[in-house]
Amino acid sequence: MKIAVLADIHGNLEALQACMAHAEREGATLHVFLGDLVGYGADPVACLDLMADHAGRGAVVVKGNHDEAALGGLCEVMNPVAREAIYWTRAQLDPAARSFLASLPLTAELDDLFFVHASADAPDEWEYITSSAQAGRCMDASGAAVSFGGHVHHQSLFFSAGSSVRAFQPVAGVPIPLVGRRRWLAIVGSVGQPRDGNNAAAYALFDDEERLLTFFRVPYDHSSAARKIIAAGLPERLARRLQRGE
Repeated sequence: MKIAVLADIHGNLEALQACMAHAEREGATLHVFLGDLVGYGADPVACLDLMADHAGRGAVVVKGNHDEAALGGLCEVMNPVAREAIYWTRAQLDPAARSFLASLPLTAELDDLFFVHASADAPDEWEYITSSAQAGRCMDASGAAVSFGGHVHHQSLFFSAGSSVRAFQPVAGVPIPLVGRRRWLAIVGSVGQPRDGNNAAAYALFDDEERLLTFFRVPYDHSSAARKIIAAGLPERLARRLQRGE
């Protein structure tokens, strides 16, 4: 089975549709959505409708901090731009969208795979995993052979090597064999708001039979997504971030 793992969609319908179409061409048969489904982008309800439809057909979905904020919490710790986007998003959500967000767990498991938005070590504290030490704590807490996370908005891979944890920078489109007795943590990047200087949407595909993980970057119509942000009256900075991938 090939599993498409998508994180940080952030209400960007154009990016979500592009990644899902790419994953279908790559043979994905299961989708996993790693939270931050809304926030920043101009199409929160359309994105949630699409993901809820896939959840009804077996997709795995977990909650992110922006999803929690859209339900009424966490705004006090957000920067002003993120906060403004969340206030706008709250006003767009219909009862079905709110109910779907409220139903989401913080973590999920499938066989020897673990899924979380931020870190398995205290998932409700929304820690950004940017170091080997943080990755090690996440892998220890999950106890899984392969863990998947988002939240950081760029792609990276960590693995255990004896008593240490090391980082590896993946190359888009190049399969990585997840073999041996090592444990792995894949940070899959952001579908809806990449922040690594590349404006192409990001996701990962895991073949659980071949134990191959491939990170992808998918070009999409970011100009249309940016225009929608401006038309909605959201902060202009959010539109610029899509154009620049920052």
